[in-house]
Amino acid sequence: MIWIFPAIAGLLIVYFAMRSSRFRRFAEPVLSILVALGLVSAFVVWMRDSAGESNDSDPPPFTQNRPVILPEEIALEGLQFTRNRPDTSYRVTGTVVNKSAANLTNFNLTVTLQDCPDDVCKTVGEDTALILARVPAGREQAFETFFTFPSRFGVEPAAPKWTAQISNIRGVAVQ
Repeated sequence: MIWIFPAIAGLLIVYFAMRSSRFRRFAEPVLSILVALGLVSAFVVWMRDSAGESNDSDPPPFTQNRPVILPEEIALEGLQFTRNRPDTSYRVTGTVVNKSAANLTNFNLTVTLQDCPDDVCKTVGEDTALILARVPAGREQAFETFFTFPSRFGVEPAAPKWTAQISNIRGVAVQ
């Protein structure tokens, strides 16, 4: 509400400056000096505030030397890979089990596809998906995602072998 007084004063100054040339000759230099003093004082206040930001009494930023959830505490069950359209895409369904004491929010799932006819494996490709899974501690949840691998002109792998790896796990401690 204090801003109303300077606003009214500014409107009055503009009004009187328009009406009286004598007032205008007096108001222009005075207003210029007042604006310059206001800018200098604002700069000084800004410099004081920015210098005082690093206060020793402030708590340190949140640091964590151990992730909330380790990869060993997350299990993937019932992974099923189904060929999708276009031919280079696969639909993946499964269940994520949170065996940790924290709530799971998301993780990265990296899947590698290999073609292994006659036990000689050749890597077809690798893809990573972000899985948004809000799984409470000790619970499980179904998920679905899609992976894309390079296609050899629509030739499907003769003996596909899938390898899944979990990384970048994010979780929240139970409160």
